[in-house]
Amino acid sequence: MAVPKRKMSRSNTRSRRAQWKATPVATVACPQCRSPKLPHAACTVCGTYNGRQVLEV
Repeated sequence: MAVPKRKMSRSNTRSRRAQWKATPVATVACPQCRSPKLPHAACTVCGTYNGRQVLEV
């Protein structure tokens, strides 16, 4: 197992941790109702996927 040879400074630790960012959820517009939905998933508002009705809403 790799063990650090020296203690990492506070500024180096904080600058490394500053790169951990949360990415926003990617949404696309539904082609039927234009509401935002997750890509590659059925629309929760109108229940369509790939031009077909797949969910009873």
